[in-house]
Amino acid sequence: MTELRHRGTTENDLQHQQSEDKGSESEGKAEKDGASDSESKPDTGPPGVPVPADDTPEVLNKALSGLSSRWKNWWVRGILTLAMISFFFFIIYLGPMVLMLIVLCVQIKCFQEIIHIGYSVYHSYHLPWFRTLSWYFLLCVNYFFYGETVTDYFSNLVQREEPLRILSKYHRLISFAMYLTGFCMFVLSLVKKHYRLQFYMFGWTHVTLLIVVTQSHLIIHNLFEGMIWFIVPISCVICNDIMAYMFGFFFGRTPLIKLSPKKTWEGFIGGFFSTVVFGILLSYVMAGYSFFVCPVEFNSDRNSFEVDCEPSDLFQLQDYALPCPFLPTLRLYPFQIHSISLSAFASLMGPFGGFFASGFKRAFKIKDFANTIPGHGGIMDRFDCQYLMATFVNVYIASFIRGPNPAKVVQQLLALRLDQQLHIFNSLKTHLTERGLLEEEA
Repeated sequence: MTELRHRGTTENDLQHQQSEDKGSESEGKAEKDGASDSESKPDTGPPGVPVPADDTPEVLNKALSGLSSRWKNWWVRGILTLAMISFFFFIIYLGPMVLMLIVLCVQIKCFQEIIHIGYSVYHSYHLPWFRTLSWYFLLCVNYFFYGETVTDYFSNLVQREEPLRILSKYHRLISFAMYLTGFCMFVLSLVKKHYRLQFYMFGWTHVTLLIVVTQSHLIIHNLFEGMIWFIVPISCVICNDIMAYMFGFFFGRTPLIKLSPKKTWEGFIGGFFSTVVFGILLSYVMAGYSFFVCPVEFNSDRNSFEVDCEPSDLFQLQDYALPCPFLPTLRLYPFQIHSISLSAFASLMGPFGGFFASGFKRAFKIKDFANTIPGHGGIMDRFDCQYLMATFVNVYIASFIRGPNPAKVVQQLLALRLDQQLHIFNSLKTHLTERGLLEEEA
């Protein structure tokens, strides 16, 4: 009798859920279809999520046909990893502007991959304007963030051009009006019997924007502090990913976390020590070049980016005495000490971005976000740890590195009215005179 009541309750719950989400199908038919599907098909995930086919290039398939699947995957991942690292070096050579464009392209592709999963699952419901509104909100958020960046870093150019000056002055009002338009479009698109599902997708889009767009915006801010703050953190995450895979492949025995069964403690520990050493060595090499350490600034006279400056104390060699008198004095760049923190975070906390992505994929029973890169999955599969790293670097710079920027202060002063500039000049002159840095006029 208890079993009969339990079974009846389960069937009622299932009928209620199906009638609320679909509405167009009868409860009895839905139960019958669900039962027949579960008996005839394996549990491959939510309906509509395509299972990616083997995307390995035919040339590699033929060359590696004699290997086991384990070693074939190792060679495919290795070859494609070397290709991606080579491309990374190439875009670094092209300069900061190209790096910013690549970050924007990666952001758009990651957004597309996540939104596509939602659309693949729920496309059968024919939700109106779902993809249109998702891309519209992406446009709104990018307009807001990049508009703030232009106003902050290109104030001379903005003040010189009348259209840019107007857009800068009313930038937040325009951004809010754009978002409000999208919000009203969403409300007007609500369809009876699909309310809850539509609000699911509304939240899906906004969480995706928070994870992807906000973090990519922080990456660009880190880049403006100096290319070294962009290259070293990203390289540390890449190094940890590679070395953890290598150590896990050859020595892995102990599972690390259930979300990623292939991750092992051996790979996690080996990746940590390898990344710390790599970060120190890479920082030593890059800290000696002004191209990498100087902040990226816009020269309004030449209308171009410049990375030429006198390196700060952070990138000047200094002697460090060790506690033991028998050990020699170390000569290091102070940035190398900071690189230990960056490397440690990339190794210890960065992987949790990957675990988060693994949990997300398991929720929808998919292996990868896409099949863009053979052996690696989608772009989001490669950048799941990078976004968490970008936030940490931005917070680290704001907490321990960044100080007042005289160049930005001067730009802001020049944007004021002449009477305001004169008032600030007199106030500063009085202050410096009182402190004895200027002589009083007779």
